[in-house]
Amino acid sequence: MPPTPLTRTAPLAAAVLLLPLALTGCGGDAQAGDGKHVTVTVGYQSKTINTVTAGTLLRSLGYFERELRAQGRRDGTTYRVAWQDYATGAPITAQMVAGKVDIGSMGDFPLLLNAARGKQLRAPTRLVSVTGYNLRGALNTIVTKPGSGLRSLSDLRGKNVSSSAGSASDGTLVRALQEAGIDPEQGVHKLNQQPAVGASALEAGSADALSQFVAWPGLLAFRGKAQALYDGGALNLPTFHGVTVRDAFAGQRPGVVKAFLAAQRDATRYLQAHPVAAAQQVARATGLPPEVVYLYNGAGGVATFDPTLKPQLIAALKKDVPVLRAARLTGPVDVDSFVNDRYLKASYGSRYAAAVRSTAHPAADEVWLRGEDRTHSFSGPAGVLRFVAAHRGTVRAAYVADATTGSRWFADKSVWVRDGARLLPFLTRATADAWIRQHPGARPVSYAAALERAR
Repeated sequence: MPPTPLTRTAPLAAAVLLLPLALTGCGGDAQAGDGKHVTVTVGYQSKTINTVTAGTLLRSLGYFERELRAQGRRDGTTYRVAWQDYATGAPITAQMVAGKVDIGSMGDFPLLLNAARGKQLRAPTRLVSVTGYNLRGALNTIVTKPGSGLRSLSDLRGKNVSSSAGSASDGTLVRALQEAGIDPEQGVHKLNQQPAVGASALEAGSADALSQFVAWPGLLAFRGKAQALYDGGALNLPTFHGVTVRDAFAGQRPGVVKAFLAAQRDATRYLQAHPVAAAQQVARATGLPPEVVYLYNGAGGVATFDPTLKPQLIAALKKDVPVLRAARLTGPVDVDSFVNDRYLKASYGSRYAAAVRSTAHPAADEVWLRGEDRTHSFSGPAGVLRFVAAHRGTVRAAYVADATTGSRWFADKSVWVRDGARLLPFLTRATADAWIRQHPGARPVSYAAALERAR
């Protein structure tokens, strides 16, 4: 099936693409200073928590400033960091091609738009590292209202679906609808909305479903305002967020790029060594519930944090280009020239090849008790259920992996199925229904019933 446009709001898409042209006339440069006093401007998305090792967490830890002080002692320059917080990747790209942001972090689809706009305006950018990724695509989820009669993607035909044009979550929606035999342009009524607007539309009933990226689906589910309809992990196509740098800036100040990546690596190690503390720091900075942050960024979270530019991720990026081109959001993108791993290779040295090959990730099944600064890990859902049943009233959050896709979700928001002696969790009713059809005798059970059986 040929690619289908992401949205029918072509005039809006054109306006978004023209925005950077207007900004380039503003003048100025992100490197404010006199040569010996330099300001490095970093654009990040505090609430897109898959980018925290290059944004929210990195900022709170002060690692980049520490590395720049060391760099300053080497080159005689005094550096200052200006952190600029944005809701999405598009304005970061606009500011980068205008020369007003030096380093930015964003999702895979926005990264491609970043590459295309940089080349078009002769202000090229380069992808230099990854923040967090999921090899199956589970960072994007389609949700509906609690109690919705919608059980699968096929039920979306003719419905109002909110999404953000040009985002990775919209790409998930397009691909998922195509696999379900629904034309993404004609088969649904697409609402091109920012995440917060789409969340409000879902709650108000003007949208029947919402397709969004981390952390919106988990946040809405945690607050009881949404239930999962489709797990992006079912696509089995990697999705990730990464760090992009203005090429001119990197050429002029390679030491700063190296300092940033060294700081990002340290922030990644901190997150991996202190996952609960990191989640709490991010929660304080963003206003997100710590339980939601930990769903995605925890030890066994949906996201794997690793800066290396893995071949699987670059291959997925190339598969994203036709989707964006079909939506008339970009022209051709030379992904190979956009990716620049030389700074990371210099940082890792001989260990880079092994780091690129590694995709190790802790078990997704965990329980976080109230009053504790650590979580309890388990090898499967049975252990989670038994532990929760034995600690009623003291559970802050319990997480389990979907029995089909492996995607992590809240245990009390999951769909549970009893199959013989086994109790299995599913992120969506559709995957649970599919399991039941394929396993005679399997039947759905409530979470409360699953807990009682696990005692």
